[in-house]
Amino acid sequence: MKKILLLGGSAQQIVAIKTAQKHGYYTVLCDFLPDNPGQYEADKFYLVSTTDKNAVLEVAQKENIDGVLAYASDPAAPTAAYVAEKLGLPTNPYDSVETLCNKDKFREFLKHSGFNAPVSEGYSNNDIDTSLFILPVIIKPVDSSGSKGATVLRDWDGLEEACDFAFSFSRSHRIIVEEYIEKKHKYLIGGDIFVYNGRVILWGLLNCHRDSSVNPLVPVGKSYPLLLDEQDKLEVENTLQSMVDKLGIRFGSVNVELVVDKMGKVWPIDVGPRAGGNMIPDLLGLIFDVDVVEMAVLTAMGEKINNEVHDGIPFYATHNLHTSQTGLYTTIDFSKELDEKIIKKCLYKKSGDHVEYFDNAAKALGIIFMKFEDKDEMDSTLSNINSLYKVIVE
Repeated sequence: MKKILLLGGSAQQIVAIKTAQKHGYYTVLCDFLPDNPGQYEADKFYLVSTTDKNAVLEVAQKENIDGVLAYASDPAAPTAAYVAEKLGLPTNPYDSVETLCNKDKFREFLKHSGFNAPVSEGYSNNDIDTSLFILPVIIKPVDSSGSKGATVLRDWDGLEEACDFAFSFSRSHRIIVEEYIEKKHKYLIGGDIFVYNGRVILWGLLNCHRDSSVNPLVPVGKSYPLLLDEQDKLEVENTLQSMVDKLGIRFGSVNVELVVDKMGKVWPIDVGPRAGGNMIPDLLGLIFDVDVVEMAVLTAMGEKINNEVHDGIPFYATHNLHTSQTGLYTTIDFSKELDEKIIKKCLYKKSGDHVEYFDNAAKALGIIFMKFEDKDEMDSTLSNINSLYKVIVE
């Protein structure tokens, strides 16, 4: 029986364990949290940090694994590539994965490879040279995702607070300050693409929604189809395929976030070598009739996949349920209008659980999937969605 090493056993990563088992693979799991739910699903569990490359390599050698996958995990992605490269298993280049997982290195890659890159500088302390930048700027950790620790500054008064906030989410205690690009279109471009044999076969590009009433930087949902001019869409696709080529990415999910500015220039903001969070693969499965998790598992094991992808079906969206209050969760009341559009609910909290003000993606209370008849119905619902449900917090 072939063995696959999976890095990360959170609730959202269990699907990768179950998918691997469905294909007859023996699943070995590493996670540093002693209460991770994935350990009860995997065939074998090691209490090992997914960022400890050499410790994970020891596990891989001991278990004689045939493939390794860091599903939906930025911190574990370099470890997966490191271990696979050491053992001669299917992988993307370790150096490229490291580049994508570190905002310092990613910005340098963009600058030296001919892509549009904002003016940026990395720092290990609060001694920021403000003369390098024209406001507004964004300050964020070099090694986090989900907009954790990110702040947009339109004046320098909040600089120290923004730096401290960014440092609090950085594993390497390093932050980056960069020019904030004003977008041409209403939404940021995000979602996942899937690469197979060096070519993008799935263009899962989505509109990224934010909630300015709590935190305008934190993802609060996605919608499809992408509201982008055809020429701008083509430029985005060309940019991403060129990036895949230059980095030597061979296979797997790539989570992307880009902006098209008012001059029509494409600016890659974040590109991660893994599936996106907030159940993006599930949304893409509905839209394109594909199993992205299965594709990720099989390619990590060196197996062939069906590279034919259907045209996308409109009009789908997700919304991350959240609250602007901190307290004890009771329930969520959905309006009849919204409930009629919901095709799937995934609630993370139960009555009595502690919930917090939504200032990063990890504080979502759950996620809902919606299907609409047309663009107008989707736009109307999503623009007013906060008034269509109520989170009861004591």
